[in-house]
Amino acid sequence: MSSLYGRLDVARERAQAALREVYARAGGSRQAMVEREAMASEQARRLAQLNAVERGLCFGRIDDGAGRSTYVGRIGLRDEEHESVLIDWRAPAARPFYVATATDPGGLVRRRHLHLKDRTVVGIDDEVFDLEGMSDGDRRTLVGEAALLAALRRGRTGRMGDVVATIQTEQDRVIRASLQGALVVQGGPGTGKTVAALHRAAYLLYTHRATLERRGVLVVGPNSMFLRYISQVLPALGETQVVMTTVGEMFPGVRASASDGPATAVVKGDPRMADVVARALELRQRAPEGDLVVELDGLNLRVPHETCVRLRDRARAVRLPHNMARKLYVTELLKELAKAEARALEESLHIEELVIEGEPELAQPLDLEGDLDELDLELASRRLWGEPEIRRAVDDLWPELTPQRLISEMLASPETLWSVAPSGLDWQELLRPVDAPWTAGDVPLLDEAAELLGEDDSERRVASRRASQEQASEELYAREVLQVTGVLEEGIFERADVLAERHADEGLGLTTADRAAADRTWAYGHVIVDEAQELSAMAWRMIMRRVPAKSLTVVGDLAQTGSAAGARSWGEVLDPYLEGRWREERLLVNYRTPVEIMTVAADVLRAFAPDQEPPESVREGGSRPRAARLPVAALPGLVAAELTSIGEGRVGVVTSDARHAEVAALFPEGDLDAPVVVLTVRQAKGLEFDAVVVVDPAGILSQSPMGGQDLYVAVTRATRRLTVVYEGELPEVLSRLTSESTT
Repeated sequence: MSSLYGRLDVARERAQAALREVYARAGGSRQAMVEREAMASEQARRLAQLNAVERGLCFGRIDDGAGRSTYVGRIGLRDEEHESVLIDWRAPAARPFYVATATDPGGLVRRRHLHLKDRTVVGIDDEVFDLEGMSDGDRRTLVGEAALLAALRRGRTGRMGDVVATIQTEQDRVIRASLQGALVVQGGPGTGKTVAALHRAAYLLYTHRATLERRGVLVVGPNSMFLRYISQVLPALGETQVVMTTVGEMFPGVRASASDGPATAVVKGDPRMADVVARALELRQRAPEGDLVVELDGLNLRVPHETCVRLRDRARAVRLPHNMARKLYVTELLKELAKAEARALEESLHIEELVIEGEPELAQPLDLEGDLDELDLELASRRLWGEPEIRRAVDDLWPELTPQRLISEMLASPETLWSVAPSGLDWQELLRPVDAPWTAGDVPLLDEAAELLGEDDSERRVASRRASQEQASEELYAREVLQVTGVLEEGIFERADVLAERHADEGLGLTTADRAAADRTWAYGHVIVDEAQELSAMAWRMIMRRVPAKSLTVVGDLAQTGSAAGARSWGEVLDPYLEGRWREERLLVNYRTPVEIMTVAADVLRAFAPDQEPPESVREGGSRPRAARLPVAALPGLVAAELTSIGEGRVGVVTSDARHAEVAALFPEGDLDAPVVVLTVRQAKGLEFDAVVVVDPAGILSQSPMGGQDLYVAVTRATRRLTVVYEGELPEVLSRLTSESTT
């Protein structure tokens, strides 16, 4: 890897030198200046590109049957002899890295994923397509999942080879499925559904680059720890097209990691909450109980009740979002207030006629309101809008709202919830203080509110038109630059519109991922939802807004549904949007979890979700899972023994929610790379460890209505060893475990 970074340093130094040389050129003719501008732009772009690939320069290697190895990375590099040493991931030569599968390897023997930290390789994952074509030395260097599959293939019975073929065929169907429509990947623990989905993302990004490079791919995971875990699996692809997020982070500016209690989660996830939010918003579009009266400079400005109702109903009738309709409402109400001011001023003068002394025949009635024309009304409206009393009156009737304000005030008001909640919805579960922190269940409500509120974008549209005009001017100039320098014909520089856009952006170009993550209304080309069974109906409503074409990969296991608001069936959550136009691929083979552990897990699943079938485990682990009765304070000793037993590897300590803080305090705080990680069941979803210690199984069972599925998740996180620690009585469903008492 050091040689590749050495070539990067050389390329960077050359680009810097070329840029200095361009800037050092003296003035001259306009043609010379234009040429200098074009060259400087290109060299600056090249330098920025070289600086941007410092992190994760190389992320893969492919080995073919002829013994050749090719490194794939975020940029192409050549050595002093101009031989390629690193292939740009967009180059045709890199295509096998993305499209090779077990059933169609395209001549590859192995694909290797490299994980870098700074300039050091910190992790390797291999995929083997032709084990027989590898030397004994290469087989011994296999790491990651490939080592496990190779071990299965080397089993004495022919069945193991069939198992590997089955695994690879199942995953190949997932990876190569069409971009159009929704694909459900249903698979139990250890079936590789997440890895298959992420390889599908890489495959789609490569084969449908024109579509997905522009619109991007959204990956939604159950928690931030899971996203950190899978971020090492998905190839970097320049890190410009993939946005990874959780449901709690899908609303810009909000990062909600807390979760609601089961009862509250069910209510917030109910699809009827969309109507609750809409009705709560309607309550904010008020008409006064009587006439609207505003005191201003000693005058009482009075707008009749009927007029206020008419203006409100007219603003509603245009069917614009609340904050956009507000502009119409405010404009019309200010005109009525201007008329009311004229009437009040007329009354304050106590004069009905203008009497000219000695000539009463010239007397005329005073009609200040009638004398107002449209220009007068506009000017008066602007003046009134600057008065705090007027603004307060208008805001009280039709306020400008943010999603955060609407939802927080709604959830803090029992009167509002009582009046807007439909019968059968337990609205009291929603009550919370107005300044309470956001939970993941609040985010779909915020998104719903944002849809209804919109924003007054008139000023932004004016600025956009102005920017478009400037962009056209810049593009014309850029085209002249390219034509004068000749590079337009040569085709070696970028298009004129791209060059103009870079100048307009002052070099601060944002990636697709940057723009998409900051824009709530961004329409993605494809969305991947992992642990999708956990999403509520309201969360699905939010996700579907982000993929108008309904191109999705939905990954999950209904048997592992832990959220009380989660899915009971895929049709239940998808049919409201797709009307049956989705297809399902089932992964049936568990090749990671040993038979001994899955036997215990199957007992749990049979007891709490008898309609669900566990995947068939094909690997024997050797170590029988056990139960140990001991106090929580003794956990460090047991975990230390587990670390010794597994040698190199990691131990996951999975606890009930109630005991998590107590257990976590016994171990040094660490991330997923630490030897020991303490997690709740929710945090452990999608993760796996060499050894797992499950603490307080009874507490896990009782912590929610889905406690049985939570326990199923907890006991299936181990790839080698499982220990269940309890203090009272071991739940009957775990009676198969070998018990031992420790003091």
